[in-house]
Amino acid sequence: MTDATDIARLHADFEASLAVASSEGDLQALRDRFLGRKQGRVTDLFGTLAKAAPEIKRELGRQINELKAHIEQALDARRASIEASRPPAGFVDVTLPGRPPAPVARRHPLTVMRERIESVFTRWGYEIVDGPETEDDWHCFEALNMPAEHPARDMQDTLYLERPFTRGVAGRPGTRTPPPADVASLLRTHTSAMQIHYMTRHEPPIRIIAPGRVYRRDNLDVTHTPMFQQVEGLVVGERVTMGDLKGTIVAFLQELFGEKTRVVFRPSFFPYTEPSADVFASCHKCGGSGCAMCKRTGFIEVLGCGMVHPAVFEAVGYPKGRYTGFAFGMGIERLALLTYGVDDIRHFYENDLRFLEQFPS
Repeated sequence: MTDATDIARLHADFEASLAVASSEGDLQALRDRFLGRKQGRVTDLFGTLAKAAPEIKRELGRQINELKAHIEQALDARRASIEASRPPAGFVDVTLPGRPPAPVARRHPLTVMRERIESVFTRWGYEIVDGPETEDDWHCFEALNMPAEHPARDMQDTLYLERPFTRGVAGRPGTRTPPPADVASLLRTHTSAMQIHYMTRHEPPIRIIAPGRVYRRDNLDVTHTPMFQQVEGLVVGERVTMGDLKGTIVAFLQELFGEKTRVVFRPSFFPYTEPSADVFASCHKCGGSGCAMCKRTGFIEVLGCGMVHPAVFEAVGYPKGRYTGFAFGMGIERLALLTYGVDDIRHFYENDLRFLEQFPS
């Protein structure tokens, strides 16, 4: 049977539970526990009141009602306090630790290498020129002293388009150009075609580099890819000599690989230059003493170059014998392979972040 002691004990139990309630969920659980319509503890007190002695029933009823009213008021007051302390919409707690920053984006290593090359030549007064990746046969081959039957065309397995386009060939007076309808179309095999585009529109002196993507029918393997990037260079003027070419190449490679880099020129053949040379730089990995990267020779081939062939000047309409010049070409991927010590060209195109994150941006 319920008495005043039970009511006091229940009151103390409620106060202790209310003291640790810190959320609206906690308050709802307290309401169900003490005031629930079926199993609430105060509700149970009202159920036992009928069994109380008549002389104390009135007093017990009053105490139970007071306890119920107290519990309801205490719950409402605590709920109002919690709502008042709730932060407003959009509130930012400046005391919380900051979110970790997202990974910083990095430039692709081939982009970094291209920009390094461009920065060297632009400091020396070279102009950067860009042009179409779809070319015609005349700009890509014939004007560069490679007619249709020339064996040098076998060195570059070309991707021809199904139908020729009719961009047309505009040039200076005297430029030897065929009718556009007779020109086959292709994906350029080298950016040397930009030298022809530029010379047909400009008189010397000329000092340019032409970086860009080129395409050849190569299978993708450790050292080959059907699309890669080149940088071609061209200097034309009066009294330009092979000494100017050698000095330019040596200075460039020492800028790129370090001032202690040794450079070797070996005779070679390119149809659009005469004389021509392959250029070798001392292996930066072993310092020229011989290692696996340089095949124990101490030197690595890095680019090709030569003096512009008179037939090229004739094709663009320059006066015979008045100008001389030199040209050079290099693969950006090859220079990146050598600079970073990468042994597989495919890594540059697989978009593997584990590989790309190793390079400085």
